[in-house]
Amino acid sequence: MGFAHQAEKVEKKSSRKKKDGGEEETGCWVKLRFMGSCMSSRSRVDNSMSGRTGTHYAERKPTKEKSRDQPVVPVSSTTGSNAESASSTPKFSEELKVALQLRKFTFIDLKLATRNFRPESLLGEGGFGCVFKGWIEENGTAPVKPGTGLTVAVKTLNIDGLQGHKEWLAEVDFLGKLLHPNLVKLVGYCIEDDHRLLVYEFMPRGSLENHLFRRGSLPLPWSIRMKIALGAAKGLAFLHEEAERPVIYRDFKTSNVLLDADYNAKLSDFGLAKEGPEGDKTHVSTRVMGTYGYAAPEYVMTGHLSSKSDVYSFGVVLLEMLTGRRSMDKNRPNGEHNLVEWARPHLGDKRSFFRILDPRLEGHFSVKGAQKAAQLAAQCLSRDPKARPRMIEVVETLKPLPNLKDMASSSYYFQTMQSDRARSNLNAKNGIRTQAGFVVRNGQPLRSLSSSNGPQASPSQHPHPSPKPKAKES
Repeated sequence: MGFAHQAEKVEKKSSRKKKDGGEEETGCWVKLRFMGSCMSSRSRVDNSMSGRTGTHYAERKPTKEKSRDQPVVPVSSTTGSNAESASSTPKFSEELKVALQLRKFTFIDLKLATRNFRPESLLGEGGFGCVFKGWIEENGTAPVKPGTGLTVAVKTLNIDGLQGHKEWLAEVDFLGKLLHPNLVKLVGYCIEDDHRLLVYEFMPRGSLENHLFRRGSLPLPWSIRMKIALGAAKGLAFLHEEAERPVIYRDFKTSNVLLDADYNAKLSDFGLAKEGPEGDKTHVSTRVMGTYGYAAPEYVMTGHLSSKSDVYSFGVVLLEMLTGRRSMDKNRPNGEHNLVEWARPHLGDKRSFFRILDPRLEGHFSVKGAQKAAQLAAQCLSRDPKARPRMIEVVETLKPLPNLKDMASSSYYFQTMQSDRARSNLNAKNGIRTQAGFVVRNGQPLRSLSSSNGPQASPSQHPHPSPKPKAKES
């Protein structure tokens, strides 16, 4: 992912055994030079269609998650630059075009800013490389004492292969010229010898993915979920309709939506971004890249990429926010692995859609807001790309939702549904199941009773107090 994916988790420390019984360190630690001996860190957010993962930035304990690096689509390189350092490889100097507002760092600056890339500064790792927390001057490039100056996230490029360099170039190209409150800010870069680093604003609350799915995390309140959805939609709308030339993001997912201290959403990781079609063209044809479960079906099938591909991905993320479920989860029962296919039949039903909402919300959501959000998700997930709304229309639909106060907890229907769900849970504990409208025990019908087929909270989904938007992260 991108740049400031920060308040996210430090990922699994991995090592592989040598034949002599010793340990050989793997991961980005052995790929970065002059950093001393470090442990490796590997992360997995999701299974990518082509193996690509996002980068997580967080000051958290290591978790047992894996990662796969995926090949990156060739990104058309820009030309001309005199901002290249003299020591840079000549062929790269012809590709890098740098926006004037970007700061140019030396490798030693960033090495000192991150305290020698030490493990304590590690925020996370993805397909691109490792990300470290650092501190620099407010208006300069010199490193400063931790806790002072400007806090940044420093993303390093794994030096293996040209594809990583092309993704690095795409980040500099797009984020160097695209400025918007809902895009993560690129502060600067370093290109020195074979070192490639990017410096981003630090996003203290990390990724939306961690807030929704990390074990033990507090459930996001309804109003904050809608605020995040609105902010992310504004970011996509800017790319599609307000940028000098339309940009297709192509990798919209929860791990690429980062949050600042006030839960303002910002899009990160532009490594797969693509300039949109011009003139009368409706799409651009490209190699299929992205993340399985989020990519639009027509794009997967044909390679035809358009802004409506991003709209579909937004619909998937909106559905994840509504249900608290991942887009793909093979740990779910059969028929529930694919979130879109499982939820689609319920989205147009004003009553049954309540059953698919995140049980951790415990009724603390707007009835009208949830209905509108579910209808919007259904529109974004239309199998016909032409039937999907434009992102500017999505923004207008979402604008009033964070402030609606008609809480479901005071709704008679919701209370009835909760009662049915509790009864169903009790029946399950007592070995009772429902069949064709009857309650059955040991194959014998006991009495007629309507059953609830709504999702149940997983053992890890314990209710917690709602986080306050202005509160500090623990």
